[in-house]
Amino acid sequence: MTVGHVTTPLRAQPHDIGAPRQKELILGETFDMLEDDGTWAFGQCARDGYVGYVVRAALVEPTVTATHVIAARQSLLIDHPRIRNADEPLPLSFGTRVEVLESVDDFASVLIPFTFDDRDAHKTTTGGYLPLAHLRPLDQHEPDPVAVAERFLGTPYHWGGDSGFGIDCSGLVQAALIACGIACPRDSDQQITLGEAATGPTRRGDLIFWKGHVAMALDEQVMIHASAHRMAVVQEGIEAAAARIAAQGDGPIIARRRITPPRG
Repeated sequence: MTVGHVTTPLRAQPHDIGAPRQKELILGETFDMLEDDGTWAFGQCARDGYVGYVVRAALVEPTVTATHVIAARQSLLIDHPRIRNADEPLPLSFGTRVEVLESVDDFASVLIPFTFDDRDAHKTTTGGYLPLAHLRPLDQHEPDPVAVAERFLGTPYHWGGDSGFGIDCSGLVQAALIACGIACPRDSDQQITLGEAATGPTRRGDLIFWKGHVAMALDEQVMIHASAHRMAVVQEGIEAAAARIAAQGDGPIIARRRITPPRG
């Protein structure tokens, strides 16, 4: 199945209220449905193997052959390929998969798998235009995870969030690494096994771990992370952050991991 909502939460239990949000699924990505009771679907996210429950109405049969992914933090789907546009745009997130039909000046004509609302779930596609500058071919990877993470600066902190509308610490790291062709699990307790132990001075792209938290180094002194303290994706001095986190009772840095992006 394909995700047909802009974002939809993956939950630990099939309930809207009280069921923990594990992560988010993004429009256009694949969800391998294993069980379906008509209201909730249980299955596995193809991106990282995470299992859980999603609202069944958020899923559609695959009707779009994705060719590109939104590489900007957010984009706007519009009805006509022009800058001055009176249409009501549809906001879309980083990671949204679309099918590009053709380019028109600085825009791409696209199809997306989209359920308009629960009442019109039989409508499984819609089209429009996205800025070409916001798109990346699916078969091309980003060269620098840090540069990807920096696009999220200012994004609100959202526990279990994976999108340009709200994201958490491990979601930010996963988004940055996957965009660079590096397989990455969703949670920080699994991400701590990536790469190799970082030795010597901290380098750009090193992952810095606390118990239950992860950040990415910009350089030897500064890191970027989705901060529950600041409730946003921010840059922060590594020493200052470590002192603050220790002072609030969450312990010291427990690991640094170094990941080498694949070549080609």
